Amino acid sequence: MGDNVLLVEDDPAEAQALLEALADPRSGPCTVEWVKRLDEGLQRLKSGGISVILLDVFLPDSQGIETFDKMLRVAPRVPILILSSLADEGVAQQACQRGAKDYFLKGNLGGYSLPLALHNVIVRNSSDKASFVEAERARVTLDSIGDAVLSTDVAGNVSYVNRVAESLTGWPREEAVGRPLAEVFKIIDGVTREPAPDPMQHAIQANATVGLTMNCVLIRRDGQESAIEDAAAPIHDSDGELTGAVIVFRDVNAARALALKMSHLAQHDSLTDLPNRSLLTQRLVQAIALAGRHNRQVGVLFLDLDHFKNVNDTLGHAIGDKLLQSVGKRLGSCVRRSDIVSRQGGDEFIVLLSEIGGETDAARCAKKLLTAVAATHPIEGNDINIGASIGISIFPENGQDAGALLKAADTAMYHAKEQGGIVTNGSIAT
Repeated sequence: MGDNVLLVEDDPAEAQALLEALADPRSGPCTVEWVKRLDEGLQRLKSGGISVILLDVFLPDSQGIETFDKMLRVAPRVPILILSSLADEGVAQQACQRGAKDYFLKGNLGGYSLPLALHNVIVRNSSDKASFVEAERARVTLDSIGDAVLSTDVAGNVSYVNRVAESLTGWPREEAVGRPLAEVFKIIDGVTREPAPDPMQHAIQANATVGLTMNCVLIRRDGQESAIEDAAAPIHDSDGELTGAVIVFRDVNAARALALKMSHLAQHDSLTDLPNRSLLTQRLVQAIALAGRHNRQVGVLFLDLDHFKNVNDTLGHAIGDKLLQSVGKRLGSCVRRSDIVSRQGGDEFIVLLSEIGGETDAARCAKKLLTAVAATHPIEGNDINIGASIGISIFPENGQDAGALLKAADTAMYHAKEQGGIVTNGSIAT
């Protein structure tokens, strides 16, 4: 199939000359549709299938540059060539400034120049359309992904930002393009608060993909900060020449917050938010190592509530849960910041005293804990009174490692249940 040319010309003699010129077989297959008025041409364009337009801007129903403007509005993607007299060459030049591909002077259209020009314009337009489609596909793809994408030219000025990058930087695409990268992509070291190295410049200098520095923080246009991570890479043209760089980055605030939350949940009791047995054991191992180096002692207090089952049976598990939360808070208020209060499950709690003078200090702390627990707990209109029993083990006397100390404290607690009060080293402390 050949190219379809729409000829808009009211002069029959000029039209015939053009038809003869376009009939040159060297120009390849070409179908010319001739109309004499602008409105006829506009109506034909609505049906589509036109490859190029030959337009005389002085027609019976439209005169001058307005003729071109009307045609361009209806067919913005179809290349337009202007047919002009020598006297109207200024109008033809004005049309070229507004988007016409070229112009030809009437009376000088013989030979192969016009068919060749038409063919070249059509080929160029087809290539432009293909490039536009490819660019549009790339733009839609980049706007659809979850990562931010920002590119620069070789001078370090922004040449593209996708929608996510617009959101993270606070710079709309139309304002960001052409500005220096450092103005749009302002990053600092989150620890030192000093400006972070330019990843684009690094990628260009290394001519390789590079990662962002650790603890990289992006300062949004409005001053909001986001922790980001990812990499920058150089961009090359088809000849391998460096033309700029691209950076792909993402906001990791949410991911880091989720990781911290998951880590916290893994190490804390879901009901009381106290450290669980896993975290307690880690801290106990650390406390033992430190105490061993400095010839100090560590205390482990194993506390169990007395007759807690009665609370659940008479007032319900919801009240029982709130009682456990109340006990946990009171235990935490009785110890130092360096100490740990942990819920082991059920109605059992463990208190780690990281540095004590000896058994007497541990017993004194245990009495304080019992007094706090024994005070009335007002919960949803109920005044609940409950006691507790505590078993104590001391490092290094009752064990050299975490497991031995926890076991010794557990055993002492069962003795306390039988004998009442506090038991340490197998002896009643109260």
